Amino acid sequence: MDATKVITETVDRIRQRRTAPLVLELDLTEGLTDRPPTDPLGAVLSMRKTRLTDVLSGLKRARQDSRVKGLIVKIGTNPLGLAMVQELRQAVVRFRAAGKLTVVFAETFGEFGAGTVPYYLASAFERVYLQPSGDVGLTGVSLEQRFVRGALGKLGVEYELGQRHEYKTAANMFTQDHMTEPHRESVARIAESVTEQVVAGIAEGRGIDPAKVRELIDQGPFIGSEAVDAGLVDRLAYRDEVYDEVKRETGEESLLLYVARYHRGGLAKKLPHPGEQVVALIQASGAIRLGRSGRSPLGGGGAVGADTISAALRAARRDDHVKAVVFRVDSPGGSYVASDTIWREVVLLRKAGKPVVVSMGDLAASGGYFISMAADVIIAQPGTLTGSIGVFGGKPVIGELLDKIGVTSETVSEGANAAMFSPSHGFSEAQWARVNAWLDRIYDDFVGKVAEGRGLTRDRAHELARGRVWTGSDARAGGLVDEIGGLEDALELARKRAGLAADAPVRSYPKLHPLERLRPPESSEDRSAALARVRLEAWGPLAQLAGELGLSPYGPLILPGTWTIR
Repeated sequence: MDATKVITETVDRIRQRRTAPLVLELDLTEGLTDRPPTDPLGAVLSMRKTRLTDVLSGLKRARQDSRVKGLIVKIGTNPLGLAMVQELRQAVVRFRAAGKLTVVFAETFGEFGAGTVPYYLASAFERVYLQPSGDVGLTGVSLEQRFVRGALGKLGVEYELGQRHEYKTAANMFTQDHMTEPHRESVARIAESVTEQVVAGIAEGRGIDPAKVRELIDQGPFIGSEAVDAGLVDRLAYRDEVYDEVKRETGEESLLLYVARYHRGGLAKKLPHPGEQVVALIQASGAIRLGRSGRSPLGGGGAVGADTISAALRAARRDDHVKAVVFRVDSPGGSYVASDTIWREVVLLRKAGKPVVVSMGDLAASGGYFISMAADVIIAQPGTLTGSIGVFGGKPVIGELLDKIGVTSETVSEGANAAMFSPSHGFSEAQWARVNAWLDRIYDDFVGKVAEGRGLTRDRAHELARGRVWTGSDARAGGLVDEIGGLEDALELARKRAGLAADAPVRSYPKLHPLERLRPPESSEDRSAALARVRLEAWGPLAQLAGELGLSPYGPLILPGTWTIR
């Protein structure tokens, strides 16, 4: 009898899990990742990291699932980029429009600190709950630029750098001690554009007049009770109280399930069958470099290798099952030559008759824009930072520093310019002329390809270029971006362009089984050539500090410092 009872209870429990109402859950305490694992170590390290694509796909499926009654999201302190937040907001708004309950809970939106972007995400939900001890750090948008010219001068270091053109401000942190007028103009417009987006989103989500939201930003930050009185938060409550309330509304028998687990549970129905036509999703996340993609085993940002991404694009072009490509770009740029290599593969994809739709993440600027501009359609979020169509280059001159610390050097060379890139001395007049010729060649090529890819006159392309960084909304107004939207919109458009069904499967490309990952590629045409490597020379957890110090090794088409708006 006891064994029978155990079996019966087990069967009932399994049946309940298959039929009970579901409340989906998303914990953003550790943030999200917008890049797939590209090597075995990366797959292991990211096993417990929630992927943005899984969340978006899970919420899209849940909109049509009658079992799913609602969504609870916990917002933590790990910052998310503005474009990623807008991607999540869009998914939540669509989920909410399907008649599902949406609830967000935070212990605090900034503990004695800024919390504008996290609160902006929360405002998309039907209900916003805050722990009684928490605050709402709605304080607005601040973009800070540090200048190190004075400090370097004291050390005896000078920079000889050229830039194209006045808005390409990457060199300014080394050559100036303040913002130039074009620099300030560009940054001020970014702050203004982002503020417009945040105000509009909060106003719509909370049902508050936009002018009132602007006033509240100037009055912030808010203690929890003040945030309730201002209409920014619905109620102060602890986690258990929030979950108990949701349980009462959705039914005591309802079950909690993480969105990513829910998504994986539906994959079996969506996997492409042999011979089925698919949309390939290829992701380029990180700084752009020559050679293979890489990532430090110590953490930090990865690198977009031209060989790796080109191999993936090439394989998609040659795969008869791939009918369209969505190219997800989240990159501040890097090497000009590497960017040009990837650009060429995008051009060849289009020539092969396969539509290419670019979906921009938080950043798709400089080299990140270079690899995007040849696509059939470019889709960005309003807060994506893009453009920065320009170039800079030069070197530090540390001869005086070496003298100060008692270091001497001697050079033996054959050729008038053999040592021109040595930091021990400055450029000669003839060498500086060569540097400027190089900068002019890169800028002219960049602007020419922008004009060709975007259907602009060269004069108009130059007007939009000059190194200026734009938000996605401003880039769309200028013609550098075609549509405002996210990855889900890009996939839908790619299916339409390819004449595929609305539910045609999407494949992260190239999808390799374990044996393909283990064996070396037979040639550069082999799909397994599109694998990343673990690189010990990467900055790892010091990547952000390296960016702050201007120590990027990636090349002339890159944004300076850190440009994620959080």
